[in-house]
Amino acid sequence: MARPLIETNSGPYRLALATSVCTVLLLMAGALVTNNDAGDSVPDWPLAYGRLIPPLIGGIRFEYTHRVIAGIVAILTLVLAIWLTFAKLQRRPTATLFGWTALALVLAQAGLGALRVYEVHPMLSATAHATLAQVFFITVVGLALYLSPWWETGESIQDSKSPSLLTLTALTTVAILAQLILGAAFRHGAFGIEPHLIGAGVVTIMVVWAGRAAKKRFRENIYLRRCTILLHSCFGLQILLGFAAWYAVRVIAPESPQPTVAFVTLTVAHVLGGALTLAASMLLTMVCYRLAPAPYVPAGFSAKARV
Repeated sequence: MARPLIETNSGPYRLALATSVCTVLLLMAGALVTNNDAGDSVPDWPLAYGRLIPPLIGGIRFEYTHRVIAGIVAILTLVLAIWLTFAKLQRRPTATLFGWTALALVLAQAGLGALRVYEVHPMLSATAHATLAQVFFITVVGLALYLSPWWETGESIQDSKSPSLLTLTALTTVAILAQLILGAAFRHGAFGIEPHLIGAGVVTIMVVWAGRAAKKRFRENIYLRRCTILLHSCFGLQILLGFAAWYAVRVIAPESPQPTVAFVTLTVAHVLGGALTLAASMLLTMVCYRLAPAPYVPAGFSAKARV
C-alpha cells in the first residue's frame, strides 16, 4: 500500500504535549529553587562544583534537579524542532517556526540561568529567567494545540461585536504575562508587592470581561465554553493561592529562619497557578483565532468600507 504524502500530526503532537508536561515540572523545580533560597547553592555552570553529579545535599538538590529537568526539556524541544522540520505535515512551515522559536527560547533560558549563577545583575537576570520560562511554556502549549487533531476540524464562527473576542483574549493573555513578570520581579527583590497587587486587579477585569464576552456571544460553542471554564477555574484558584502566598510571605516567613514546608508549598503552588492561568488564556486566544480569526463583515460591505 502506498504511503501517504502527508503524515499525521500525532507523533509531533504527542511530543509537544510531553514537552509541555515536562515544562510544568521545570517551572515547579525553578520555584522550589527560589523559595528554598537555593539559587546560590551551586557556584558554577554548566557543571556543578566541577562535576557532572555533585553531592546532593542542602540546596544543591533543588538546583541540580532544576538543571536536569531543564536539560530534558531542551533535548525534547530540539527533537521536536528537527522532527517538525523534516516531517511531511500540513502547515509544516508554521509548525517548524513554532518549533525553532521554542528551541531558541530554551537556549536563551539556559543562558539567563548561567548569568544568574554567576550573579550578573542577579535581580534582573533572575526576573528575565522566570519571565522567559513562562513565554517558553505558552509557546510549547500553543504548538501542542496547533498540532492537535482538533485544529483540523474546528468550524469557523462569526464575531460581529467590537472589540472582537480574539482581541479581548489576546489582551487578557498579555495582561496575565505582565502580571507574572511583576510577580517574578517581586519574588527576586526588584521592588515591593504593590505593582503586583495592581496587576492582579487589571487581570481580574480582563479575565471577567473576556469570559463574559465569550459566554454572551458564543454560549453554544462547546470549545469556547470549555476554554472559558478552564480559564476561570485556573484564575479563581490562582486568586486563592495568591492570598495564601501573601499569608506565607507576610506571616510564615518572618517567623521562621528557614523556609518551612507550608511556605514553600504555598508559594510554589502560586507560581504554578500563574503559569496554568497564562496557558489557559493562551489556549482560549488560539481557539478564538482558529474559530473566529477576524471580525465578521456583513454581506454587501467590504473590509475597506468597514474600516
